[in-house]
Amino acid sequence: MLSWSTVAYGAALSAILAAVVVALLVRPRRPLVIVTAGLAAGLGPAGWNAILDAVHAPGFFTDAPIAVFPVSWQDTGSAVFALAAAALLLGLGPLAREPGRRTALTALLAALAALVVDVYLY
Repeated sequence: MLSWSTVAYGAALSAILAAVVVALLVRPRRPLVIVTAGLAAGLGPAGWNAILDAVHAPGFFTDAPIAVFPVSWQDTGSAVFALAAAALLLGLGPLAREPGRRTALTALLAALAALVVDVYLY
């Protein structure tokens, strides 16, 4: 199981990376979209890890036997929760009037950032 300081560290890294990725790849560059994507990429994994902690689920932390991409169920859950949080926060917030495809792609970038952080940095 992860300690709360590790969860906070991972959430912060996910938020930062998602904000950087969205700032670099999404045009036009809108500060509220960048901040919202970063916030979602931090909140999603933190929420997922809180659930895993509450139900004492150590089996979710087993990495796949793939050296270049040792993803676990815990990592995957973090990305799914980040995607859900980003889609909701962006779709109901700063991208509410944008096409769904734009919102979905922006949310996907945030989720991919959270996944990369989860797999490789904690």
